[in-house]
Amino acid sequence: MLPAGIALLAGLDAGLLLLGVPAPVTADRLPDVHGMLLVLGFVGTLISLERATALARPLGYLAPALLGVGGILLIAPAVPLVVAKVVLAAGAASFLLLYVPLWRRQYDHALLTQLLAAGLALAAALIWIGQDAMTRVIPWLIGFLVLTIAAERVELARITMGLRAGIRLLVHAWAITAALVVGLVFPDLGAILLGLVLLSLTGWLVVHDVARRTIRATGVTRYMAACILAGYVWLTVAGLVLLLGMPDAQPAYDAVIHAVFLGYTFSMIMAHATTILPAVLRIPLPYRPAFWAPIALLQLALVVRVWIGDGLGMPVAWRIGGVLGVLALLLFLLTAVYSAVRGKGSGAARAQRPPAREENSRSGGGMLRPGPPIRQNSSPAGAATPAARPDGGAR
Repeated sequence: MLPAGIALLAGLDAGLLLLGVPAPVTADRLPDVHGMLLVLGFVGTLISLERATALARPLGYLAPALLGVGGILLIAPAVPLVVAKVVLAAGAASFLLLYVPLWRRQYDHALLTQLLAAGLALAAALIWIGQDAMTRVIPWLIGFLVLTIAAERVELARITMGLRAGIRLLVHAWAITAALVVGLVFPDLGAILLGLVLLSLTGWLVVHDVARRTIRATGVTRYMAACILAGYVWLTVAGLVLLLGMPDAQPAYDAVIHAVFLGYTFSMIMAHATTILPAVLRIPLPYRPAFWAPIALLQLALVVRVWIGDGLGMPVAWRIGGVLGVLALLLFLLTAVYSAVRGKGSGAARAQRPPAREENSRSGGGMLRPGPPIRQNSSPAGAATPAARPDGGAR
């Protein structure tokens, strides 16, 4: 988690430099590695750490270790950039291999989709080794994040989605992969196909995701549902922009990457943070109403940046929205730390800690073993109760 946190902070610092505003660190290489720091250095490390915890074998931690070290090397001025790229690619390869024993443990379409998504992350890392620009790399990173998160939502809502949900998800996954391959030769056609598949996938998820109903609930359930639905909105925006062709120039490029990487990905991270971190770190992170502040600020930031800055061509709004986005993520980190420190060891915190299997594992069939069962007053959006699990109960 430490190198992942460093990669996140470095990525936010790089974002400020790209916006042309003052930043705490002004290293020359930071703007060039902004995207990889956030996607593989932070999100990739976080997801692979969760999978390694699910596997519960020492070798499994090689993937988050390499991805984390790769993220650190990206910002180390004494290390050649190509070396950092190779280490990051090795981490992505280890991440892909991490899914093999998980797949052997439980044959599941959602888990197979996540394995395919890890393959897209590896492809992105390998493509990046041979070039400095991120234009050809971004679509593969989009596929990695979109499919990984979508598979986890299907994994949680398989009861309401039906028995064939995994097959439909896998069809979308292969369609995204095909669009990416086409894009290597015909960039505009590949982007249009990717946009169509993203819109199809988002529409299917919105129709079946339980978040549409739990948005009417209260407390943590409503908070999670709001974050999830907001993520779907921004994924729709990205899909629509991709229909215009390859986003290789502003403002389309900026709109797509921030709609996916900030609007979709970080909205989903905020939605599940109170269950991911306790599962991985064994540290209670109670939900508090204060968590609404960073997610609301993030949505405001994206509206200002994407809708006004990119859509209306207003550089000032683009810059203001970018700064607000950085502040939103920093505010979320501070809120999470405050909640964890204040809630640690208290009876209220223990009562609000998420169930051992429900939203915690997100790891492919309940393979995570977070310790003694713990209770929660209101179930997370999309989580099945242990009694209703399709595999017959908690492991």
